[in-house]
Amino acid sequence: MKSIFFSVLQRVGRSFMLPIALLPAAGLMLGIGASFTNETTIISYGLQSFLGEGTLLHVFLTIMKNAGSVIFSNLPILFAIGVAMGMAKQEKEVAAISGAVGFFIMHSTIHALLELKELLKEGALPNGSLGDAVGIQTLQMGVFGGVIVGLGVAALHNRYYRIELPAILSFFGGSRFVPVITAFVYLFIGILMFYIWPTIQNGILLLGQLVNKSGYAGTFIYGFIERALIPFGLHHVFYMPFWQTGVGGTAMIDGNLVTGAQNIFFAQLASPNTTEFSVEATRFMAGKFPFYLFGIPGAALAIYRTAKPQNRNMVLGLLLSATLTAILTGITEPIEFSFLFAGPLLYVIHCIYAGFSFMLCHIFDVGVGQTFSGSLIDFILFGVLQGNNKTHWINVILIGLPMFPLYYFTFSFLIKKFNFKTPGRESDNEETKLYTKKDVENIKKIKQKNNSNQSINILKGLGGKQNITYIDCCATRLRVSVHDNQLVDKEILKSTGAKGIIINGQGVQVIYGPHVTVIKSHLEEYIAAL
Repeated sequence: MKSIFFSVLQRVGRSFMLPIALLPAAGLMLGIGASFTNETTIISYGLQSFLGEGTLLHVFLTIMKNAGSVIFSNLPILFAIGVAMGMAKQEKEVAAISGAVGFFIMHSTIHALLELKELLKEGALPNGSLGDAVGIQTLQMGVFGGVIVGLGVAALHNRYYRIELPAILSFFGGSRFVPVITAFVYLFIGILMFYIWPTIQNGILLLGQLVNKSGYAGTFIYGFIERALIPFGLHHVFYMPFWQTGVGGTAMIDGNLVTGAQNIFFAQLASPNTTEFSVEATRFMAGKFPFYLFGIPGAALAIYRTAKPQNRNMVLGLLLSATLTAILTGITEPIEFSFLFAGPLLYVIHCIYAGFSFMLCHIFDVGVGQTFSGSLIDFILFGVLQGNNKTHWINVILIGLPMFPLYYFTFSFLIKKFNFKTPGRESDNEETKLYTKKDVENIKKIKQKNNSNQSINILKGLGGKQNITYIDCCATRLRVSVHDNQLVDKEILKSTGAKGIIINGQGVQVIYGPHVTVIKSHLEEYIAAL
């Protein structure tokens, strides 16, 4: 039961990646647009002649700001479509359109019942109970509403996309049946949600209040858990409610009630009336910047310095690439996995430091938000360019600077004390699990070989075509469900360039890095051709 639960959760977490992947582009547009159309910023830097109201750049940047804002305003339906498509086993495009159908039907049903019960009048429901979903006045369900639709539609799709109907109804068979059954099912789910969601709303708000009332300790726990879930690929499931629902707080911005920490930040970013960003919202985001920009490089330097002298040149390129990836894109897994498997204690310390990073940012009122990750780009856009008076971004540097030596000396001491086999410290006759010379050679060979050869070996390492029930990927990992995990051969998978392999029940995660989407595409093409 535990392994099945893990397998399902990892697919859910991975399915979040598609809608989440939209956020960096939308955040860039909103961040740049809002930054350079803000009247205070324009006056402060004397840019009226270039960016003042009526100039061509002002018009363009206003359009850019609105284009980015519309994505954040419509995240629920994007999650409904993205999760349905991500969880579907085959014919994902049908699942996607069915997700939209389910979303429209559910919220239209709720709207009709609210209207019939005369609950749309002001004061009929507690403040914050109502919201807008693509123009439909409905209960405020936020991204949870989209996830409910996406998961349900995916279950219907995977069960019925191959259904065979009697001859007279055969036109509606197969994948055409999915949007039809979705419409009927979500009519009844809409009725159900009308009656039970108000109770859930109260529960979510109470949970948010509990977390908020726990103060700095709660922020530390949040940061620790978020990082601790990275190896299991379940961190998306954990932080999403804080970012996108009432669990992360609520705020009234320009007369509109906004729920969710990230939504609050971007609503304030788009508002010309914002004088200081809400730290109660950014407490769930800002903490990443100090240890991403300073702690991770300190850990990388420790790994490099503790490597055997003859191996340092070999690991330098790997560590430098992984560190730059973490800083510039916020994808930290390549560097984190270089010490997770070699020295789990190092990762525990890393999680503790991450918790302190979140807590200190909360204590020192850091109001810097983010889109997808705590990258340098996000820090500049949503911290530096917004001004220190609004974000207190300088405190990120003051918190981060001590984290570099803290990571460096802690990791150096523990690696030497316990003789952890981090990259470059492997015995001459011992195969290193991650970032070894053999891994480098394998990666070079993979680049030189035909992609089909890599796919052949991956398929062989996963136990063959008949052993695979599901294939997908997230930002860095190939995520596979198998019938029998005993057939999975880790050594073969490592020979394909994998940085690590996690097996939990029927769920298998093969860690390749940011290029995993290309690997997945080639593997699917190869399997389809068999």
